[in-house]
Amino acid sequence: MIRKLLIANRGEIACRIMRTARTMGVATVAVYSDADAKALHVRQADEAVHIGPSPAPESYLVGAKIIAAAKQTGADAIHPGYGFLSENADFAQAVLDAGLIWVGPKPASIRAMGLKDAAKARMIEAGVPVTPGYLGADQSLERLTAEAEAIGYPVLIKAVAGGGGKGMRKVDAPADFAAALESCRREAKASFGNDEVLLEKWITSPRHIEVQVFGDSHGNVVHLFERDCSLQRRHQKVIEEAPAPGMDAATREAICAAAVRAAKAVDYEGAGTIEFIADASEGLRADRIFFMEMNTRLQVEHPVTEEITGVDLVEWQLRVASGEPLPKRQEELSINGHAIEARLYAEDPAKGFLPSTGLLTEFDLGYRGRFESGVDLGAEISPYYDPMIAKIIAKGSSREHAIAAIIEMLSQLQIWPVKTNAHFLVRCLELEEFEIGKLDTGLIERNFDQLVAPIKPDDDEKRVGAIELLKGIVTDKRDYPIFEPDGSPAFRTHASSKISSLLGFRLNRGPQRVIPLLANGERSEATLIEPIVRDNEIHYSRYGDNWNRLHGGVVHRYEVAPLSERGTGHASAADGAIIAPMPGKVIAVDVAEGQAVTAGQRLMVLEAMKMEHALTAPFDGVIEGLGVSAGGQVQVDAVLCRVVPASKE
Repeated sequence: MIRKLLIANRGEIACRIMRTARTMGVATVAVYSDADAKALHVRQADEAVHIGPSPAPESYLVGAKIIAAAKQTGADAIHPGYGFLSENADFAQAVLDAGLIWVGPKPASIRAMGLKDAAKARMIEAGVPVTPGYLGADQSLERLTAEAEAIGYPVLIKAVAGGGGKGMRKVDAPADFAAALESCRREAKASFGNDEVLLEKWITSPRHIEVQVFGDSHGNVVHLFERDCSLQRRHQKVIEEAPAPGMDAATREAICAAAVRAAKAVDYEGAGTIEFIADASEGLRADRIFFMEMNTRLQVEHPVTEEITGVDLVEWQLRVASGEPLPKRQEELSINGHAIEARLYAEDPAKGFLPSTGLLTEFDLGYRGRFESGVDLGAEISPYYDPMIAKIIAKGSSREHAIAAIIEMLSQLQIWPVKTNAHFLVRCLELEEFEIGKLDTGLIERNFDQLVAPIKPDDDEKRVGAIELLKGIVTDKRDYPIFEPDGSPAFRTHASSKISSLLGFRLNRGPQRVIPLLANGERSEATLIEPIVRDNEIHYSRYGDNWNRLHGGVVHRYEVAPLSERGTGHASAADGAIIAPMPGKVIAVDVAEGQAVTAGQRLMVLEAMKMEHALTAPFDGVIEGLGVSAGGQVQVDAVLCRVVPASKE
């Protein structure tokens, strides 16, 4: 058995692997960059080694540094987690060449499945059905354009070395193909070092079904049933569940058998996932499910499989890597209950899912259910890595029970000031189509406006927020009561000229109080006329002179409104300022100083947390004050240029 394990990763997956290693008596070694010096995975490991600067290409993606750290600490094995170097065959080979145990499949298996075009060709040989498309070596724009026309729009462009939703673009019309191809290639080159692509027919009612497989060095391969990962945004999974809703026994047997054939075709060892796309226009049918790709690693969503099978997949990985046979045979594996996982991200759905960075001054995931996280109170969400804060996993005796449980878990989250997608997730789970299991990968897109609409506090919520705000005011001896539901004073607020001028609120005769305040940054007012019924599940946190109300995955912030509006002169989209919404790297500038632009035209592209964000013109005008170029770094709220109305002299 492995004695000391180095985890070549960070965040929640590093913490997850360490948890199992501890229960097995295996010592752990963490690696970390400058940005992660105080990270949770570093503090939880038995030892930790610094491997370089914050950017991943200078630390977590440098295989030689990781192997050196293993040698330095006497580790005898390396677990790659997922992402980073987990599917890099050269790194896997280098680990083996260094005399270390690689907790993963053989390098040859990774290579066989690493390029999507070659993998699909191998699957055709193995009798596994694949999606119609183009897998050719000719990568010219002319050939790809012609093949897209032959396949028929819409088509999907996919990086052959891609994964995690990176390097994928759906194209609906021929006029959009060249620009989508350019963007896809650029993202694929940055993420995987390979800009080659393949084309696939876009299935109009697609469901993303994947099967967990596991092999050992003794020739055994089993499946641990399927997961449904159809709820996606921009080809990235949002909510996953197991088993797949609507999957009958015959279809399950067919798809799982195909997955085992696929794994055996590449002599697979360790944990892997065979991903399929299903044409669900007439429900799940075995003859309408096609192989897409294989992920030769542990998946982000592996906990839902663990929950329904009772298997610790990380333990299986460590045992198989140590040369042991699989702990269970196929006939010993069964499905028990239903599990759902939601990915909690540091992002703002109301602002186009822009990443949200900063310190977690309020962080409470609750106590019910399973949480996988790589951060804790006081941690910093940096712009260097994927913005996932945690995975929320619920299990129930039925799908309905699992949905109710995970909604309750998400509603209890208390996170501030970093914004999260918690309420977006709740809204997804509450969609009628999701509740009845009528899923496809376009479900979020079709309901997008409804799912991302900002949540504004109603009048009752404003009154409660105002009460909590005023409780913190210390004033003179004159006081006026605010009443509890039973008629007793809740607290007394004092009326003095000093406080009135400071807060800008007025105290009317009788019990009525009208308090100007800022609710989520917008000027509003709360009229305190009637008693407020307290909700015991509402959580309040005070930060200086501000109060936050956290409930249902939503954070409302209350501040005292100033007597006068903030002065003018601040940059804003209204006056044509193009402002950096987050810190990041400028990867493309499409305009020049003095150039005329039209409303909605792309001006430049920023990259942050491995995602591209296009900035567009708010109205017709001319570019002025362009102060950035491709390759430059920008800070949040930096004015990158301005669009001046064309009529302006």
